[in-house]
Amino acid sequence: MCWVLILGATKCFLLAMMAYDCYVAICSLLHYPLVMNHKACTKLVIGSWFSGIPVQVGQTFQVFSLSFCGSSHINHFSCDILPLLQLACGETFVNQLMVYIVAVLFVSLPFLLILISYSKIISTVLKLPFHKPQVGPKPSPPAPFILQLWSYSLDQPLLHI
Repeated sequence: MCWVLILGATKCFLLAMMAYDCYVAICSLLHYPLVMNHKACTKLVIGSWFSGIPVQVGQTFQVFSLSFCGSSHINHFSCDILPLLQLACGETFVNQLMVYIVAVLFVSLPFLLILISYSKIISTVLKLPFHKPQVGPKPSPPAPFILQLWSYSLDQPLLHI
């Protein structure tokens, strides 16, 4: 369960880093090699990996420090925090509140960063002067944006919010 939570948090932050990369590539094209060099990319990837590890390990420890009573059958497809909290004895309101707060932070914050990045990209593209259309291949849709929308659309039903 801990690995699934860490990978989910990392994926959200990596998607935000992809949006930032697109923003730098489109909005400040000449500065792209300076801003997104190997060292900066490494820091962004390491930061996205290590941002979720302590929180998700803490949540997993918090859930498994509870006492469980009754059936040990989880009525869920995967081992998730909320179905485990339903099996716990005693008061779990604080634990459920922490699950929702972490879910909002680790999903909403990167999603907000993605929206800000792409809104700046769209405003930059709209400011460009348009010329007569040229004959040639048509531009493809922005693949990273479609990937991010698809990824978040798959994650939302899993949050139970």
